Amino acid sequence: MGIKTEKHEVVLETDLPLPLIARGKVRDIYAIDEDKLLLVTSDRISAFDVVMPTPIPYKGRVLNQISLFWFNKLKHVVSNPLITTDINNMGLGNKLLSDFGHILEGRSVLAYRAKPLPIECIVRGFLVGSGWKDYQKTGKVCGHVLPSGLKKCDWLPEPIFTPSTKAVVGHDVNISYAEAETLLGNDLAGQVRDISLRLYREAVEFAGTKGILIADTKFEFGLINDKVVLIDEVLTPDSSRFWPANSYQPGKEQLSLDKQYVRDYLESLDWRKTPPGPELPEEIAAKTSMIYRDIFKKLAGTEEIEFADNGQVMKGGL
Repeated sequence: MGIKTEKHEVVLETDLPLPLIARGKVRDIYAIDEDKLLLVTSDRISAFDVVMPTPIPYKGRVLNQISLFWFNKLKHVVSNPLITTDINNMGLGNKLLSDFGHILEGRSVLAYRAKPLPIECIVRGFLVGSGWKDYQKTGKVCGHVLPSGLKKCDWLPEPIFTPSTKAVVGHDVNISYAEAETLLGNDLAGQVRDISLRLYREAVEFAGTKGILIADTKFEFGLINDKVVLIDEVLTPDSSRFWPANSYQPGKEQLSLDKQYVRDYLESLDWRKTPPGPELPEEIAAKTSMIYRDIFKKLAGTEEIEFADNGQVMKGGL
């Protein structure tokens, strides 16, 4: 459903004349044929595993473009199932393109179907969020023993792999590596752990050249013909914590260039973090949109993106 505003169109959800496979927190997934999927990134935003009723302008296109940027940059580490981002080459038909092309442009990818693995692969490089809470109580983060005396937001001695479950309803639950091995088998668990750590280290190295710290992030993987591929989104403000390096100081809260801005606002409300989510004020939605656009510009370079006000947000592409 596209919502017209004075300057652009935001998309809370889509209703294409195609078989709907799933409607996630952010993405609508449609079947194209037996082995291909159309993934459409909406402007929905979730926090504490609850989808907010307020869309974030430009968010879907920004998330899509950031993921494409990282998929391309990291494809030497692990394959991905992407086929094309050109809606004219997706086999959608002239009528569908005529009716929905303005919505799909910039926020859609055609990909081969993969069998998703039943865990989320989280890599942490800093002591923050639930990791900080865990450390305060136990001196560990998800079973990883850490040195004593670390401060909030401190660098960890080495990045750590902390998998979690994928909850269909409710909150994801952190699990031990041994539990991940039980779910995946020893060989596959080892593969996704090692790939996740390498992806994180390479992303951190690149982001550092742009003045950005990646505190933690989440990867998801699937299998195509028994081969591990990187799926879903990659190193976006929805799935990662980004901090500006020039203001980083351990022991205190950091300036967030990600979804934490929305979480912080919601924490100030008398809301129990259960559905339905509260409406976001216009200024919160607008600031969130600006944060998402800014992190993409910092990562990819301002010359590669143009934010227009006519719905055709991404020009020049990646």
